[in-house]
Amino acid sequence: LADEINRTPPKTQSALLEAMQEFEVTYGGKTYPLDRPFFILATQNPIEQAGTYPLPEAQLDRFLLYIQIGYPTALEEKAILANTTGNKKPVVNPVINGEEIKELQSLVREVSINEELINYVSNIIRSTRPATSEVPFVKEWVRWGAGPRAGQALILTAKARALLKGRYAVIREDIHAMAFPVLRHRILMNFKADAENITPDLVTEKII
Repeated sequence: LADEINRTPPKTQSALLEAMQEFEVTYGGKTYPLDRPFFILATQNPIEQAGTYPLPEAQLDRFLLYIQIGYPTALEEKAILANTTGNKKPVVNPVINGEEIKELQSLVREVSINEELINYVSNIIRSTRPATSEVPFVKEWVRWGAGPRAGQALILTAKARALLKGRYAVIREDIHAMAFPVLRHRILMNFKADAENITPDLVTEKII
């Protein structure tokens, strides 16, 4: 868990990128392999930008999803207040072990997706790029579109969603549901879009 990752200096960010890409860390000239399963959850504070180091696009692309977390619901906030202001210590029980996680990761890849939906994903990704997009909105507001890794992420997360829903085949609804968190950090808006508060989510909505 990397908290407020945009406050880490570039050297630390570089080490994190190595871990995400190579599943190993090099320190003092020695390389240490990381145990599997290995994944990184990182947070950013979207409000306070002073003293931060924006993550380069190549590093952002390594993250599978960009999930926005807003305020809790009324019931969630009530539970937070009730559970964190007393003297009762929370009990955390494991529900799955590492080997089971690896098995599920392999199972996700076995979920089927037909050629029509693969073409659909490819068209979505290509439509985010101003040079190849047929969507005028993209040409007007987007500086740089998503790369091939976005398509891989969209298919894999759609497969995972299908499995969680009890299905062994991807449907279009899975792709629509995962398109926003997959593309949110992979579509770079131009200066005009930033000034007008045009977001990647709005671009994705126009495309799908």
